[in-house]
Amino acid sequence: MPQQIIMLVLIIVVFYFFMIRPQMKRQKELKNFRENLTVGDKVVTIGGIHGKILEVAETTVLISTEGGKLRIDKSALTNSNEDRLMAK
Repeated sequence: MPQQIIMLVLIIVVFYFFMIRPQMKRQKELKNFRENLTVGDKVVTIGGIHGKILEVAETTVLISTEGGKLRIDKSALTNSNEDRLMAK
């Protein structure tokens, strides 16, 4: 019986360190990225549209794309340097 409890606790600890903790770290980094957006930053929307920020409002940003200008909600943005995020 005590061995089963120890194994269950061990599984939960492993699950936390390999699944939950890295996801929380990524969410924190993305939140920090979205809060610190500035004019001129290159961004990618979650839909895959690449652009450069022209204007930053409280909840939206205006981006310039090859097809024109788009107003996008900040929650739909990710940074264009995904490989830099993965390296951390």
